[in-house]
Amino acid sequence: MDDDAGPTERALAWAATMGGHRGGIGLRVAHEGGARSIGALVTLGRKERETQEDRDLAPGATRASGAGDRARPEEPDEVRTCFERDRDRILHSTAFRRLAGKTQVFVFPADHQRTRLTHALEVAQVATSVARALRLNVALVEAIALGHDCGHGPGGHASEDAFEPYLAGGYDHAVWGADVVLAPLNLTAEVLDGIRNHSWSRPAPSTAEGEVVSWADRIAYCAHDLEDAVAAGLVTPADIPDIVRAHCGETRSSQLRAFIADLVSTSTEAELVAMGDDMAGALVALRTFNYTRVYTRPEANAQGASVVRLLRALVDHFAGNPDDATDARRVREPGSEDAVRRAVAYVAGMTDRYACETALRLLGWPVSALPRGFDVPGEARRA
Repeated sequence: MDDDAGPTERALAWAATMGGHRGGIGLRVAHEGGARSIGALVTLGRKERETQEDRDLAPGATRASGAGDRARPEEPDEVRTCFERDRDRILHSTAFRRLAGKTQVFVFPADHQRTRLTHALEVAQVATSVARALRLNVALVEAIALGHDCGHGPGGHASEDAFEPYLAGGYDHAVWGADVVLAPLNLTAEVLDGIRNHSWSRPAPSTAEGEVVSWADRIAYCAHDLEDAVAAGLVTPADIPDIVRAHCGETRSSQLRAFIADLVSTSTEAELVAMGDDMAGALVALRTFNYTRVYTRPEANAQGASVVRLLRALVDHFAGNPDDATDARRVREPGSEDAVRRAVAYVAGMTDRYACETALRLLGWPVSALPRGFDVPGEARRA
């Protein structure tokens, strides 16, 4: 193919659409002949939609109000509710994008295995399905779900073990995500509360929407982590506990469908967010199975140990050499408590690959000590 041939016909056709098409005097439309009438209407601004929410949502649902309860007061948006605004801020944040490069279960996952990003999207799908059925605030649920894992460091839950000794109160990805990572976004108190308390070991969220996300998180990861494990050949459908197979089947889709249906029906009947004993028992059995056969298998434990060693070495380096960090934040006293905390924040924000590349570049970290599956150039691998 001639590299100097110039733009192709396809490229030229695409470029020709840059300005759209005329749809009348002073109007542009996206597609030629595609100006579809939407009829005469009165637009629904934020205030009107808040009124609509107040009328249509369940009595215990959370209502949006103005700019929302934020640490730094803001003017309300003309179109979006405060929770819709939070969802959008999370979606466009650097922390959310970086989830694409962070471990869910498998470090350096294969093409079809989950990352933290796809996990967050699947949690949002489960949570919004439940919230719509229960007439809860869907925008609030979606914001919490999308942001709930933004506090995770590289290498999955092993990063929490790695960072734990450096912080007086320990490291919890849920708390760190709400109070440190997403703090610059000035999110509403309800969204931050749901993110901070989505883990079952934390206090209960203050909203029903936060409780829905807590359930959705466990439902989603139990089902999709099993699917990934089956695809990786670690387990087979025949290994799945009988109680899981009996109540919700062997596939991710059948499990999600069963768990969501039970959560909706039980919550409707009980008038609180809850799952029935039988299905909750199946969820416990599925999580226990994954924990034993997938999360804590010997290879996973070895991977976790290598992640802990690498991340601690990076924190130690940046705490003592803060100018090496590329976030341009100055620390007056290397090795101080502030320097250590900033080093944790910097390393926790890294993707798996960037953490490994940084260890190779700055620390001379041996390739053999990197988490298994990291691809490096031949020269570096021979070093």
